[in-house]
Amino acid sequence: MKKYSFIFILLIFLAACAPQSTSTPEAPLRATEAPPAAEQPAGDFTLTSERFIEGQPIPEKFTCEGQNVSPALAWTDPPSGTETFALIMDDPDAPGDTWIHWVLYNIPGGTSFMPDALPGQGGIAYVGNHGMNTAGNTYYEGPCPPSGTHRYFFKLYALDTALDFSASPDAVELTAAMQGHVLAQAELMGTFAK
Repeated sequence: MKKYSFIFILLIFLAACAPQSTSTPEAPLRATEAPPAAEQPAGDFTLTSERFIEGQPIPEKFTCEGQNVSPALAWTDPPSGTETFALIMDDPDAPGDTWIHWVLYNIPGGTSFMPDALPGQGGIAYVGNHGMNTAGNTYYEGPCPPSGTHRYFFKLYALDTALDFSASPDAVELTAAMQGHVLAQAELMGTFAK
C-alpha cells in the first residue's frame, strides 16, 4: 500500500512541476476562410526584365525618345491561389502628381512572361486587358520626363480572382477593385533622364 501511495505522490509532484503554457490557442480557420493576404507566403515572387536591371536606366527604345514600346517583363514564384495578375507602371517623380504610364489587368495566372512591344487597345488574348493611363489611353506610354531623372515603377500584383469592369479602369479604379484580393506584390524600378 505504501508503494502505491509513493507512486501517487510522485505523479502529483511531476504534474505540478511540468511547464505550463501561457499562450492562448489560436482559433482555427474555418474551411471557407482564407488566411489574411499578408500572412500568405509569397515565396520568391520577383519581377525582372531582360532589358534593364533594377534601379538602372530604361533603354531609350522603351521611352518617348525611342520607339515608345513596352519592355519585356518576366516573373517567378507567384503564391498559390493566384488566378490573375495586374500591372501598374507609374512615375512618382512627375510634376504635380504620380503619372500612370501603363495599366494591365486579368493577366492569366499561368503567365510568367510578356515580350517587348505589346499591342495596345483593349484585350490581348494571352496578356489580359489594358486599363487607362493618366493620358487617357489604353496602351503603354514610356518614360518621358520633362527634365531630370525620374523613377519608373512596374508593380505586379498576384490576385486571387479575375476582375470585371464595364469600361477600361484607371489605376485608382483598378486599385480599389483589387482590395482584399492581393496575394502578393512584386516590383521593378528603372530610371530615365531627359
